[in-house]
Amino acid sequence: MATFLYRLGRFAFRRRHFVALIWVALLTLAGVGAANAPAAGNTSFSIPGTEAQKAFDLLEQRFPGASADGATARVVFKAPAGEKITDAGHKAAVEKTVGTLSDGSEVASVADPYTGKAVSKDGTIAYASVKYDVSGMELEDSSRDALKEAAQDARDAGLTVEVGGDALSAAPETGATEVIGIGIAAVVLVITFGSLIAAGLPLLTALIGVGIGVSTITALAGTLDLGSTTSTLATMIGLAVGIDYALFIVSRYRAELAEGRDREDAAGRAVGTAGSAVVFAGLTVVIALVGLSVVNIPMLTKMGVAAAGTVAVAVLIALTMIPALLGYAGRKVRPMGEKSKLLGGGRARAADRAAKPNLGTRWASFVVRRPVAVLLLGVVGLGAAAVPAASLELGLPDDGSQPTSTTQRRAYDLLSEGFGPGFNGPLMVVVDAKDSTDPQAVFRDVGNEIKRLDDVVTVTPAAANKAGDTATITVVPGSKPSSATTEDLVHAIRDKGADVKADSDASVLVTGSTAMNIDVSQKLNDALVPYLALVVGLAFLLLIVVFRSVLVPLKAALGFLLSVMAALGAVVAVFQWGWLSGLMGVEETGPVMSMMPIFMVGVVFGLAMDYEVFLVTRMREAYVHGEKPSQAVVTGFKHGARVVTAAAVIMMAVFAGFIGSSESMVKMIGFGLAIAVFFDAFVVRMALVPAVLALLGRRAWWLPKWLDRALPNVDVEGEGLRTASGTSSRDDDDKELVRA
Repeated sequence: MATFLYRLGRFAFRRRHFVALIWVALLTLAGVGAANAPAAGNTSFSIPGTEAQKAFDLLEQRFPGASADGATARVVFKAPAGEKITDAGHKAAVEKTVGTLSDGSEVASVADPYTGKAVSKDGTIAYASVKYDVSGMELEDSSRDALKEAAQDARDAGLTVEVGGDALSAAPETGATEVIGIGIAAVVLVITFGSLIAAGLPLLTALIGVGIGVSTITALAGTLDLGSTTSTLATMIGLAVGIDYALFIVSRYRAELAEGRDREDAAGRAVGTAGSAVVFAGLTVVIALVGLSVVNIPMLTKMGVAAAGTVAVAVLIALTMIPALLGYAGRKVRPMGEKSKLLGGGRARAADRAAKPNLGTRWASFVVRRPVAVLLLGVVGLGAAAVPAASLELGLPDDGSQPTSTTQRRAYDLLSEGFGPGFNGPLMVVVDAKDSTDPQAVFRDVGNEIKRLDDVVTVTPAAANKAGDTATITVVPGSKPSSATTEDLVHAIRDKGADVKADSDASVLVTGSTAMNIDVSQKLNDALVPYLALVVGLAFLLLIVVFRSVLVPLKAALGFLLSVMAALGAVVAVFQWGWLSGLMGVEETGPVMSMMPIFMVGVVFGLAMDYEVFLVTRMREAYVHGEKPSQAVVTGFKHGARVVTAAAVIMMAVFAGFIGSSESMVKMIGFGLAIAVFFDAFVVRMALVPAVLALLGRRAWWLPKWLDRALPNVDVEGEGLRTASGTSSRDDDDKELVRA
């Protein structure tokens, strides 16, 4: 592989106009496709195999035209202090609003609060339920505007009016912190390279890669049913890995220049060595993201595949466009250790720096001398950070997790004040009595059984379909939707349903947003171990091929588990316990998002293996070239520590930029990934890895002979390049690439 990539790097450097033209054409094509693509329609959220989804599917069959998955809105009215919402003037304003909402073209129904018993006991709060024919993602902007205008008219009449539900759902906003993250990345690159031109290359190529990826996602959003979060995730991961991959290749190019090689050969060797590491690091990220499909949640699968595609683009750009741009830059990209005159560089200062061991060398030498102390300190520290993870509670965000500045959150609070916390998460019980001899008796019995359960406030009479064989019963819990008590109630109703099935052959299914959230959490929990086994197993095999060792991949996997558990502990401490919540902009603590653990396992594992591959490949390269194991560790840090540190800081800055998002899910993912990169890069890879390798010595690179013969030789360390550069000509390179 190193030889092929070496030829590819030289080809891209030499044929830079051709390579640049291809990437510009792809960016233009993707941009045109995104600009001309129709607006994305319904972004469905289905959870195959869950009881809540089965109930939704049954409702669509037995209640045709009921729009079970249609958007909903609750317009909540509150009278001024000391007055009642039932006063004549206020009642007229509410009824006028109801009439206005009923005229909407996409409105299926609007329930009048006075005839539907939707007035609080103290008479101060009422709500009107609005049901739409289409889902929240399909809803026209005109319908949303009409909803907002109707609410404003009621406010003008002197009422407090807030709107909840998914009818007002909008794409998340990331704010200025995302731009700040990219700015920090730019500063780190300038400090690392000592050159504005060299620093600009990774940023330029990363932005091009993200532009192609996100534009492609936008162009295909309607066809593939992709939501706005998919683009956000692709941007987040694409920027991080795109900058990092380009950073490693540019850094290796400058190191090759410092050894006296000509620029074309240096570009080829940079792609052949660092590029090999980029390929395998990218593969681990792609495996982790595509592996999310084992969870069997379509939305999560699409997010993973889309982000994996953006990572693949980042790898290809790093291997081809970076050497092409290096060809354009020429002498403006200087050898390693030499800064531009603008930044205070000069050959004399570069020589002085070369004579003095860098920080990475000094740190690695210290770790090699004190491996046991460093290992114990790192493990204990990560273990302490992971302690909060033991109290992890999972759930999905609802309007109660929205900032208090939003109308959705204020509507949620008003409903809790007037009708109790459970009113924001009613349960819909679907009774399928098609095989029963007396469906009406079954409906009554099920309702009576539910009334006897704990934490039940209200049970509505069964509403049957036209055929009379299926009915829905609405149950209002006494606890808020995300509480453990409400989850216990859902399980209790389902347990009663099993008894009903045995007695009358009728099926009892629990659905609604609260039940769906509970089922999603359970499904994600059940899939975590199989997913972890699949991803870690495949990546373990891949790393055996890369490092030709059994213990190094094993150490990498164990280190990853430490870092991800510590990161989960930090997420629990901030988003569930409320530590530093004000600093992070977390206005409401509560359960951690259900998909966070499995998502962090996938993404963090892929990113953790980036640093493992980049850092340990340098050590492996030094060992293969004859250095002693302990000295190889120091050499690896000498060449790789500065770049890995810069890469980690950049990735942390990019992820942390998404903490400013208005979407709680994006905010939590940004924080979780940023803190996970910190733990993995600076504790696991920079401290635990050299300590373990120093303790293992030559045993670290042990591989059974039979396995050594069976594995393909991918030559990541570039041993084959010792002869390739001296024997291959330009014509030979071009012919080999054409044949490949």
